[in-house]
Amino acid sequence: MRAAAALASVAAFLAPAAASADPDPANPDGATPIAAAAVDPGPAGPPPIDGAPPIDDGTVVSGPPATLKATDGVTLTISASDEIQMPVPPLTTAISTREYVVGGVFRGSITGSAAPKGVLEVGYQIGCGIDMGTGPGVLLGANLGANASLGVIGFDGSLIPIPNAGITGGGNVTVALKPGIVNTVPVTKKPFVGDAPRVSIRNFRVKIDGCVGESFIRSYAILARSTDERETILSWYGATKAV
Repeated sequence: MRAAAALASVAAFLAPAAASADPDPANPDGATPIAAAAVDPGPAGPPPIDGAPPIDDGTVVSGPPATLKATDGVTLTISASDEIQMPVPPLTTAISTREYVVGGVFRGSITGSAAPKGVLEVGYQIGCGIDMGTGPGVLLGANLGANASLGVIGFDGSLIPIPNAGITGGGNVTVALKPGIVNTVPVTKKPFVGDAPRVSIRNFRVKIDGCVGESFIRSYAILARSTDERETILSWYGATKAV
């Protein structure tokens, strides 16, 4: 009995040693593994600003096609795609000049006619809310009073003084402002023979001078189909972009 108990004690003592005699292949030295330190990903950058206006890349969504069916059964259609209208600093550096780089693809279609021919005109219209280009502009003149007066010329030609705006000395300043003006800038007038005329425009600059305040731009296309007896004309206007 004593021999059996002693043998059991020896076996229990040797069991842990036998288990540790075979090293762990992943840890041959038997060292206690240390947990890997968390890596700091660094600052994530500023969060996006909600409601920030998108950057204007000049892209313009073209308006829907225009269609006309003539009395002789011929159908004319005008459409546009890939339009770009990008405001750029004017070459003159004048603050009263508005300048744009424009482009697009403009297509005409004529169906129901044998050997159609005509002209496809494409261009741009630039509108200005207040026009200074066709008037006398800034006027300087004598003043009988001790103080100079500053005013604007109204639509009826009368001088409207600006309160509390003047300069001492003998002289007055008037600014001639007129109702808005629209400049039409034809880019091309393409004669054609066929049923699918097309005009492609890239990196074309258009401008308007003497413009004060906000300006507006839109593209246009005019498809004219001609025969010996008639002229059928269809106009198309693109979306208006304000700058």
